[in-house]
Amino acid sequence: MMTPQQPSYILTLSCPDGVGIVAAVTNDLAQHGALLTEAQHFREPVSNSSILRIVFESGSAAPLDIERLKQDFEAVAGRFRMSWSIRAASLRQRVLVAVSKQGHCLKSMLHRWEVGTLPVDIVGVVSNHETQRRLVEWHGLPFHYLPMEPEGKAAQERRMLQLFRDSSADLLVLARYMQILSSDLCRELAGKAINIHHSFLPGFKGAQPYHQAYARGVKLIGATSHYVTDDLDEGPIIEQAVERVDHTMTPEQLTTLGNEIESVVLNRAVQWHAEHRIFEFGNRTVILR
Repeated sequence: MMTPQQPSYILTLSCPDGVGIVAAVTNDLAQHGALLTEAQHFREPVSNSSILRIVFESGSAAPLDIERLKQDFEAVAGRFRMSWSIRAASLRQRVLVAVSKQGHCLKSMLHRWEVGTLPVDIVGVVSNHETQRRLVEWHGLPFHYLPMEPEGKAAQERRMLQLFRDSSADLLVLARYMQILSSDLCRELAGKAINIHHSFLPGFKGAQPYHQAYARGVKLIGATSHYVTDDLDEGPIIEQAVERVDHTMTPEQLTTLGNEIESVVLNRAVQWHAEHRIFEFGNRTVILR
């Protein structure tokens, strides 16, 4: 008879660095019968912080008393002044996707979500254009059309924020959403909104970035995914990628390649966020992979 699969849990923590942190954490988990299946530790030098991510499950046929474990862990956390959380690994992030006319990042996310390689639950797509409605509804997801009405951006953003709350979303993903979020909305969604930028930042701003790159004869193009802040395109960077190009490539070829990079980089950022691998320290991130 096969042993039933035990539920897994994810412990994440950060605290001032010191002696004995990892030993104290793993010893406490062991005392509760936890079996570690994944562990990453890093000393973040700028803030002199210790960062830890551990995935664990029961080491026996008996399930863990996870509430008792959390309660007892408070003593360890208090001793080392930890910011920490323990979550069920099966608890998936609920994601609301925002998009404008371009659909390459959205299509890539929907494919990975559909085949189960992006560990999130997409709860809907919001857009200021109707362009992607058919694609979204074909995937059986609600499509929310929020155009820029005469009353302006503030009213449209209030509707978007209400939609985020009504859908119980945990994360807003700007999948080439070509609107600048207001400072108020950025603050409201701090740490809960991820953007994809069409460049290995800093880069070309405005319309037709790949045509600008072509005109400048660039040798590298790339993409950057970052958390959204009210300082435009300056939020904590999660992931970046580049590809080498040359003078033989047309603007259309650069655009195709750039779109592919954007999709990959955004998917990685969303996945790492959903798996609780990202730790923020001011404008700097550490990814425990």
